[in-house]
Amino acid sequence: MAQILKLEGKTDLKCSGEKFYEIFRKKANKLPEICPTLVTKIEVRKGGDWESKEWTMVVVAGKSEVNVKDESGDDGKKIITYGVKDGEIKKNYKSFKITMEVTTKDQGCSVTLTIDYEKANLEALTPTVYLDFYINVMLAVETHLLANP
Repeated sequence: MAQILKLEGKTDLKCSGEKFYEIFRKKANKLPEICPTLVTKIEVRKGGDWESKEWTMVVVAGKSEVNVKDESGDDGKKIITYGVKDGEIKKNYKSFKITMEVTTKDQGCSVTLTIDYEKANLEALTPTVYLDFYINVMLAVETHLLANP
């Protein structure tokens, strides 16, 4: 029987919650400019356009490629869910979804990341390395937004 597991992380940021959310919801193609040492390239998948919200992302200096689809979003609640369709991650996980929830505060915002995953085999580790990676991307976006208000 399949078992969906959950990993969660939360961080407080000093940047605008609205602008932070907008980067991930509508401008993810800007990530290689914002954090080039983490995300080296984002391309729309064949046959689509940016509005289809399905892209190939090359991360960590080209060492890992992953195909991602923006599966759902609630702009009112500032929640986005990305699903990994294929790529390096799928070698160890049958399913892998990342949900980002941005909560605006008086001074900045709070971001909760949840990774829902199903291991492909018993040797697959808890995906903390991916949680750390996404938190580093979020911190780079925060730095970018604070420098470019």
